[in-house]
Amino acid sequence: MRVALIVLGALALTACAEAGPQGGVADYDSLRLAAKQCEAQGGTLVLQKGGDPENISDYACKRK
Repeated sequence: MRVALIVLGALALTACAEAGPQGGVADYDSLRLAAKQCEAQGGTLVLQKGGDPENISDYACKRK
């Protein structure tokens, strides 16, 4: 029983760690990652008009 709880806890943490910038809070790390990915595509990460700066899905990669 104890092993099952440990495995279940590890799986839960793994699921949280893999939640990417598709949605959620726009913290420093997620904004930095999104900006790097955008720059690699030749763009600049910008907040969409009327977007919430705390929501990562309100940012877009705009071509230069």
